[in-house]
Amino acid sequence: MKNIMEDEKLSMMNHSCAHLLAQAVKHLYPEAKFWVGPVIEEGFYYDIDLGDNVLTEDDLPKIEKEMKKCSKDNKRIVRHEISKDEALKQFSDDPYKIDLISRMDDNTNISMYTQGDFTDLCRGPHVENTKLLKNFKLLKVSGAYWKGDSKNKMLQRIYGICFETPEELDAYLNELEEAKNRDHRKIGKDLGIFLIDDLVGKGLPMYLPNGYILWNLFENYIRNKEIKRGYKHVLTPPLGNVELYKTSGHLAHYKDSMFPIMQVDDEEFVLRPMNCPHHMVIYGNSLHSYKDLPVRIAEVARDARYETSGSLKGIERVRTFCQNDSHIFCTPEQIEDEFKDVVDLILEVYKDFGIKNYRFELSLRDPEDKEKYYNDEKMWNDAENKIREVLDDLKIDYVEKIGEAAFYGPKLDVQVKPAVGNEYTLSTCQLDFCLPMRFDLTYVDKDGSKKTPVVIHRAILGSIDRFIAFYLEETKGNLPLWCAPTQAIILPINPKYQGEYAKEVYDLLNKNDIRVKLDDRDEKLNYRLREAQISKIPYTIILGDKEKDDNTISYRLYGSDKTSTLSKDSFLKLMNELIESMALENK
Repeated sequence: MKNIMEDEKLSMMNHSCAHLLAQAVKHLYPEAKFWVGPVIEEGFYYDIDLGDNVLTEDDLPKIEKEMKKCSKDNKRIVRHEISKDEALKQFSDDPYKIDLISRMDDNTNISMYTQGDFTDLCRGPHVENTKLLKNFKLLKVSGAYWKGDSKNKMLQRIYGICFETPEELDAYLNELEEAKNRDHRKIGKDLGIFLIDDLVGKGLPMYLPNGYILWNLFENYIRNKEIKRGYKHVLTPPLGNVELYKTSGHLAHYKDSMFPIMQVDDEEFVLRPMNCPHHMVIYGNSLHSYKDLPVRIAEVARDARYETSGSLKGIERVRTFCQNDSHIFCTPEQIEDEFKDVVDLILEVYKDFGIKNYRFELSLRDPEDKEKYYNDEKMWNDAENKIREVLDDLKIDYVEKIGEAAFYGPKLDVQVKPAVGNEYTLSTCQLDFCLPMRFDLTYVDKDGSKKTPVVIHRAILGSIDRFIAFYLEETKGNLPLWCAPTQAIILPINPKYQGEYAKEVYDLLNKNDIRVKLDDRDEKLNYRLREAQISKIPYTIILGDKEKDDNTISYRLYGSDKTSTLSKDSFLKLMNELIESMALENK
């Protein structure tokens, strides 16, 4: 979708439309008071205090109608300036505007914009007149605390979007509808993947039986890939002593993203936000020779990070998640080969899942930021140059991002563009000369001297939770056969007459590890077919008298009305071939 803030003209139109919204709301609710109405990537919003009036989605058409009326009035939007004292008098009955004005410099003139009977504070700029604001749509209404502070009053936030032409607006609304259909929260509910309940806690997902099947398939998939590449898997606790995070430096650099410290007996603990400190301790538990390196420690590990409630989104953004994490301890001479192997694994995984829309970012430190980054000029230069050499050798295109590195070292991020929403980091690979020194890790080199290993932090699927969300949206929940929670469902046309044969087919598939269900309820076939479609089961097997007599299987693919017929053995062979090859398309 288009980022409104990146288009100067669209940004101005949406800013002006926020004022049109406020004008219409003031006409309908004269007691309304206004906080702020900024432009955002997806249009605009305005935070409003409506007293005892509580808006719902059903109220938006009424507000839109009034906005259209204000637009047709064709009022010029006029800018003027007044002093701070004049502004305080003009908005004396609006505590929100008074708060804004009172924080402005006493000697600064304050810009105002007036359109007909409505005046608002604003820096601008705006379009020339309200007639230019006619291709808009109010999208939703929600609650928002004043200044984002839960201790303050809850205001009502109305979101909208505005375009130059009706065609652009229609195209955007179609994209929005597509985004709703791809939203992993909706798909997750339809397919029974996960559940989030406030009684358990915001941002704390629970995986239902279908979701746990999917989870295990993805976890086993990546674990098997790693085992073949020499990774050794471990299991570590999801919390740690505060001293662990003081040693690693995370407590100093990452405290705002960590949950509060817990006092237990004479120890202080914290829920871990990442796994590297635990893996450092595991490496340090043994003596190592250069002959032992590289040591590749891997784990699908449970982590917890504090996210504001407003940033939580299904299983894409949560407060507890599992990382497909690993730490490679190697010599400086091994960096290039190990880094290349990580990139190769990323590309292999993306090919397996059919992920094509991605790009590489090299995240570097900001040399001017002495607070965020570990202070070792030579370490940073060596690490950054080493990654550049590897990427150049692999002929991988990348962009450099200053100030985006981890506090302990530079990193390579793989940014994916999902089917809906903004791009985000899926996989990451980070070079670290810092933590091994902080934990006093060593290996014995060829000459008998003790050296400090280099650590490569890497996550291929990243957070498995986020990866599941990403893949559900990419596929619209129409998952390839190998990872579909239910791979086939059997529907006897008349369970009374074909029920026994249906059970025979069920036993055959189940015995051969096909995840299959038998729906022999006393319901009409069309009703059971609809339910199978809603559940997006890849193969719907329909058995009638002909199939029973011929000892065959007739099936339909999800989303298709075409029926194909095979012998039982041929059908089983087809299923096994698709599963073993991890085919992206069913047939």
